[in-house]
Amino acid sequence: MGDTTPPVFLVPSLPDVSDASDAATTVLDGEEAHHAVTVRRLRAGERLALSDGRGTLADCVVAAVRPGRRPAVDVRIEAVHTVSAPPLRVTVAQALAKGDRGELAVELATEAGADAVVPWRAARSVARWDDGPRGEKALAKWRAAARAAAKQARRAWVPDVPEPVTTSQLAEVLGRADLALVLDGGASRALPEVPLPAEGEIVLVVGPEGGVSPEERDAFAEAGARGVRLGPTVLRTSTAAAVALGALGALTGRWR
Repeated sequence: MGDTTPPVFLVPSLPDVSDASDAATTVLDGEEAHHAVTVRRLRAGERLALSDGRGTLADCVVAAVRPGRRPAVDVRIEAVHTVSAPPLRVTVAQALAKGDRGELAVELATEAGADAVVPWRAARSVARWDDGPRGEKALAKWRAAARAAAKQARRAWVPDVPEPVTTSQLAEVLGRADLALVLDGGASRALPEVPLPAEGEIVLVVGPEGGVSPEERDAFAEAGARGVRLGPTVLRTSTAAAVALGALGALTGRWR
C-alpha cells in the first residue's frame, strides 16, 4: 500500500490531551531525530505523528530542523488523542526461527495487529538463544523489529516482546488465556470453526520449522489449547501468525 499518511516517531511520553494546545511544542531527538532528518529528510511545515507506543498519538507539524552530529527536530503539537487497547487481545507465542525469519515473523505479526509476541524456545527450533550477550542481542532485534513495524503500520500500540519462555512456561500462559490455539496444519478443525471470544485474550502458538513436537502438543492440550489449521497449504513459521491474525481480524470485532 502507498505511504500516504504522516510518518510516526516513538517518544518516551506525550502530554495529556487536556494539556495539548496550538502552542504546545516538543523536541524530537536521539535515534528518532536521526531517522527524521537523515532518512525521511523532513522539513519545516511537514506533518508527522508522535507516539508513546502505549496508545497515545499526537498530530504534529515540524517547526524547525536542526541537523548536525546530534540532530533534533522542533515539533509543534496540534492535537493529542488516545487509541484504546482492543477488548480482544491477541498474543503470539512465536517459536525461535533460524536466520532472520524470527524477526520477519515479529514484523509481519506486528503489522497484522499482534498485541504481544512471546519468543518460545521450542524443542525443534533451529535457533538457540543462549543466556547472556548473544541471547540479549537476539531479543533486542525482535524488539527493534516490533518497534519499526509498529511505526510503519502507524500503530498507536507497540507489541510487548518479553523474555523468551520454555515450553512449560508457555503452557502456563496458555492456561491463563481465554482461548489458546496451536496452529497445526494437520489439525482436524479449521480456525473459522472455533468459537471466538469477544473480549479477553487469545494466545496463538506458532511452531518452528520442524513443527510442534508430540510432547509439546500434549503439554499444550493439557493446558487447554486447541489445535487449528489455517487452510489446505503449509505456511512458514515466519508468516503463519500474520495469516492467523488476519483471519481473526475478520472473524472478530478487531477490525471494526
